[in-house]
Amino acid sequence: MSDPTTWDMTRTALLTIDLQNDFIHPEGAYGRAGQSAPAIAALPDRIAPLARALQARGGRYISAQFTLVPDRDGEPLIAPHLKALRPFLGKGDFAPGSFGHTLVDTLQPADFVIEKVAYSAFYQTRLEYLMRAAGIDHLIVGGIVTNGGVASTLRDAHLRNIETVMLSDGCAAFKDEVHEATLISLGTVTHQMTCAEALGWIGGAT
Repeated sequence: MSDPTTWDMTRTALLTIDLQNDFIHPEGAYGRAGQSAPAIAALPDRIAPLARALQARGGRYISAQFTLVPDRDGEPLIAPHLKALRPFLGKGDFAPGSFGHTLVDTLQPADFVIEKVAYSAFYQTRLEYLMRAAGIDHLIVGGIVTNGGVASTLRDAHLRNIETVMLSDGCAAFKDEVHEATLISLGTVTHQMTCAEALGWIGGAT
């Protein structure tokens, strides 16, 4: 893997996974169901300075947002395993264009928003098209959850020979031990930096 400090910032994007109101806002689907974690709630404030710094250097910010497509009766098309895991999900949750589906205010604006229907931001989305069209070669990745959408996206990027930096404290899981174990498991797949380290790197890039 190449040294990230050699990356051209204009060809680099920050990609966040699922940092949207239905996951994080108290009035979102998970908040209403009492499904929250302090480590997750802290992420937008920690990541926002990176988004602004990278945009200022000519890079891009892409937000990948989990989506439940409503059927014609309004009920979401939801995978059986997810319905069993999160039975509180229902009509209107994670629906395109809804408050819950929207990127949290702290991270607005994103340069691009992609809808994703599974863990990986690459699976059946326009992410690769946007990367090619915008001349993006490298990704800095954060979001939720570490062992789910973040890990799946990083592994898919690795399979595509897209080099990445994982924000070690810019992603989180509902259990800290799961987060920490995932960092170890991804050590050969991606570079890892804290948000503070990444901010210093982006700010000092030439």
